[in-house]
Amino acid sequence: MPLRPLILLTTLLHVYIGLRLLPALAGNWTGWLALLVVALVVSAATMPLPFASRRSGARRIGDGWKWIGLLSMGWFSSMFVLTIVRDTGLLIAWGAASISGWGIDWPRWLSKSAGAVPVLATAISMIGFLNARRTANVVHVEVPIRDLPAALDGFTIAQLSDIHVGPTIRRGYIQRIVDAVNRLGADMVAITGDLVDGTVTELRDHIAPLQGLRAKHGTFVVTGNHEYYAGAHAWIDELRRLGLRVLLNEHVVLQTRSVKGAQTDEEVLESALVVAGVTDYTAVHFDAAHASDPQLALDGAPPMVHTRVLLAHQPRSAPAAAEAGFQLQLSGHTHGGQFFPWNLFVPLQQPFTAGLHRLQKMWVYTSRGTGYWGPPKRIGAPSEITLLRLVTES
Repeated sequence: MPLRPLILLTTLLHVYIGLRLLPALAGNWTGWLALLVVALVVSAATMPLPFASRRSGARRIGDGWKWIGLLSMGWFSSMFVLTIVRDTGLLIAWGAASISGWGIDWPRWLSKSAGAVPVLATAISMIGFLNARRTANVVHVEVPIRDLPAALDGFTIAQLSDIHVGPTIRRGYIQRIVDAVNRLGADMVAITGDLVDGTVTELRDHIAPLQGLRAKHGTFVVTGNHEYYAGAHAWIDELRRLGLRVLLNEHVVLQTRSVKGAQTDEEVLESALVVAGVTDYTAVHFDAAHASDPQLALDGAPPMVHTRVLLAHQPRSAPAAAEAGFQLQLSGHTHGGQFFPWNLFVPLQQPFTAGLHRLQKMWVYTSRGTGYWGPPKRIGAPSEITLLRLVTES
């Protein structure tokens, strides 16, 4: 959305909140009234700043102002939703009173409900901030795979997704994630897209701790839509420079059994794992050569290697992945909804919002994300570092 219409829209929504709340507070909440006026003005003025800084030719905006703008965005979201809830509740109460003839002390209810909105919005935003800024907890998930070779039983994958390194997620945040992953001792690390929100020049130093990720078979990355917003080709080069393997509609074969200990070539192949990765579902809109293709990602894969895992940023890659013959797809993108009411819109675009689901013969695991996008705020959708363990289906 162009910046000027966005500024106009958000300003009008702030005006709506003010018109609905401020008159009701004028009588008994005079001190709080002035504070709320200032908060609404600051929110309306700073919310566009993180978006304005991304425009080509725009004057550089300091990270401090971006922080304020993103905090305002989270607070405004709760203010707007709670104002709508208040108006809906008052309308229902008015209708019920009109029908039943109940007497309601309207000035008292208007004042108290108006005062409750900023108090609740601020409390929710503070809780959401703490949830977003803490280091993600480790979520343990067992994935039952039919006919899983014995050598792959217990194979572990540490999944990171949607970290969104940018104005509020910096080097220290990333280092804490790397340290947590390394403590897991996973067989491989998978990063399923939306790693960055900015250019390589801006974020190179902050992304650098990822080169310290340790896993037996290495770290594999696929692109998300935000990589394409930020310059995917430059980021692919930078991630490869850090020693991460970026999979662009291609695969690698991981050998989990010692070749010396195998009796036949068949044993070697059966104990191997195909790990494939596709470009983001929408990548074709940015580069026709990056059209996402799960089938192409398997091109040349040994037919004797039956266990196949796909890294795909968006869950909606799953139907094509299932048709291509994968047993497991690891995705992100949804953030689990991150906070209300945005969680209500995710199912309109994606087949899965979070967790482990079955699609035909394939499992799909959708991470709620290891960081966050936009406002530093998570409510009801905690961030996660996922440790997936392949087990034999009983």
